[in-house]
Amino acid sequence: MPSDTVRTEGVRALWQSLPSAKFTSRPNYIWYVVGTVCIGAFMAAVDASIVNVAIPDLSHFYHATATITGWVLISYLLTLATLLTLFGRLADMLGRRPLYTFGFVVFIIGSAACGAAPSMGFLIVARVFQAAGAAMLQANSVAIITATVPPNVRGRAIGFQGSAQAVGLSVGPAVGGALIGLFGWRAIFYVNVPVGIIGTIMAALILPKDKMAQAGAKASFDWWGALLFSPALVALMMAVTIAPHIGWLSPAVIGLFVATAALLWAFIAREKRYKAPLVDVRLFKIPVFTMGNVTGMLSYLVMFGVLFLMPFFFERVGGFPSAVVGLLLTAVPIGMTVVSPQAGGLADRYGSRLLTTGGMAVSALGAGLLGVVIALHADLILLIVGLLLVGVGLGMFTPPNNSSVMGALPFARLGVGGGILNMSRSLGMAFGTAISSTLMAGFLVAYGGRLEGGPRAPWVPTMRYSLLILAVLALVAAVLSYLKNSAAEPGQDHQKIDVPMEF
Repeated sequence: MPSDTVRTEGVRALWQSLPSAKFTSRPNYIWYVVGTVCIGAFMAAVDASIVNVAIPDLSHFYHATATITGWVLISYLLTLATLLTLFGRLADMLGRRPLYTFGFVVFIIGSAACGAAPSMGFLIVARVFQAAGAAMLQANSVAIITATVPPNVRGRAIGFQGSAQAVGLSVGPAVGGALIGLFGWRAIFYVNVPVGIIGTIMAALILPKDKMAQAGAKASFDWWGALLFSPALVALMMAVTIAPHIGWLSPAVIGLFVATAALLWAFIAREKRYKAPLVDVRLFKIPVFTMGNVTGMLSYLVMFGVLFLMPFFFERVGGFPSAVVGLLLTAVPIGMTVVSPQAGGLADRYGSRLLTTGGMAVSALGAGLLGVVIALHADLILLIVGLLLVGVGLGMFTPPNNSSVMGALPFARLGVGGGILNMSRSLGMAFGTAISSTLMAGFLVAYGGRLEGGPRAPWVPTMRYSLLILAVLALVAAVLSYLKNSAAEPGQDHQKIDVPMEF
């Protein structure tokens, strides 16, 4: 037998022997699974924000304009949002464990390529590759937890996963700044390699075998659906990204929105007819799934809107240096990180409706407090309290919402459902930044201010009304959370939802 064949058979035999009984036989095995998933969620989230602080260094190193350099960040977010649902569907067909483990490998290779990039073009392409690995991780993280963890502790487990993502998104700039200062910008990419290797080994040794992999593998992948869905998302994300800079009514933005609508119409028409669709549109007949994704998008819109606006106030009005501003903004992730696991545990006992409604109400209170106390000489303690309330509210809302959304789905659709859930979050991040940027620019012009220089006074009403609008959007999310049908309240398993999904 040729040596290559022997080697291949050996690798296959090793893979089939995993996960290791040293982990699966332990009474707390499910928490090893949750910990492994949290590593991937944390890494993917960190790299969505860590590049922000490196943009000036990258621009200088490659002698590129800020617009071109910005694509190092935009390409990652575009790829991530576009591929989440696709990889979620592939995971339902081929198995979540192998795709999640392979996602670590792709992420490691992409990170190493980013660190070694000889040109700006190479770096942008490497970031796309890196984001593809991150999409494999994020699309499967919640699905693996939902399939593994019993319903009575699922909310708590998803709470830990949500905390890992929140911490990753928030500490990215701080970690990036420290690494750049100590070792240079390439270090922000190389640091992923050892962590990714550890994650790959843990995933192979710990993650459970897939119950649905064999049944799902019989279905064919909807390539035409993917070719319609991916450009639709790219067009939407592009429109939202460039609209604050060239105007929401500019021909380019309107054209992108029209293209999005046309592609989505064609995609839905295709999915209704195809026997094994990329996204089963019947999922949206489940009220908890539909409303949970809408409110999830709104929640991240509010959070990222606040995180976009407040640095401008702290720097332009308060005169704080960037390092202090970054420290002040950690109040949001601290609030979210502390509350998320407890909120998930409470949702396991009392259901999701009260916590999701109350969480968005608390976030609305935080954004509203920030808007009210904004002044030329604002009370810093009250501003920190407002930021903390935004984070606490998100921590109360996210785990119960994610748990109820995923709990409403059949096993065979957990991957695609998790992909859509994470895609909604990505859209919320993009819309939060775009809408807040537009509001800030509009109010600043209306009150006679300028983005650079000029008097401080116009920034006060600009920040106040922008933040109050975000507070109203948070209240809308709270009302929608209260009104949604809690079809997957505590203890009800997704296998029992009466929606036919097999083909």
